[in-house]
Amino acid sequence: MALLPSLLTALLVFSYGPGASLGCDLPPNHVLLSRENLVLLSRMSRISPSLCLKDRKDFRFPRATVDGSQVREAQAISVLHELLQQTFNLLLTEHSAAAWNTTLLDQLCGALHRQLGALDTCLLQEMGEEGSALAMQGPTLALKRYFQGIRLYLKEKKYSDCAWEVVRVEIMRAFSSTRFLHKRLINKERVLRSP
Repeated sequence: MALLPSLLTALLVFSYGPGASLGCDLPPNHVLLSRENLVLLSRMSRISPSLCLKDRKDFRFPRATVDGSQVREAQAISVLHELLQQTFNLLLTEHSAAAWNTTLLDQLCGALHRQLGALDTCLLQEMGEEGSALAMQGPTLALKRYFQGIRLYLKEKKYSDCAWEVVRVEIMRAFSSTRFLHKRLINKERVLRSP
């Protein structure tokens, strides 16, 4: 069972595919940062997930928000931004700092912060004035509810080590789910650039 986090990390890292922008001027290292996030999350494990089986929970990740087919083009970047922002906010809590290695946590928060900065610029570029209105619609609200469920779970479990381990694995799953959205946006950009 100890191989599971390593195997998951390797699988998720290779699932992202080649780096490309998301239809706007994202830095070339954006996908590299996404891979770095997964590696850091994997390294943050302090206990074996097999010790926390009784604490598992289905948080009902809203897959339709990131599978690419249910999200309008203008909302795709907003969805990615919301996922990163909610994760960043969750990791900035004092309970999170007590649960994980602070060096790894700081590195992950730094990587998320860099991605959020790039996506902030991208949101303005892609959505302009309509951005804030679109950000409050369906897919983004579904992600907010999802993360609210995670926060309630942590509180109910009194921020135990196992609860944080379950959440760490859940965040890895959520990040890996964004590969479909990335692929859709990358393919759209390729079509727009072709002669």
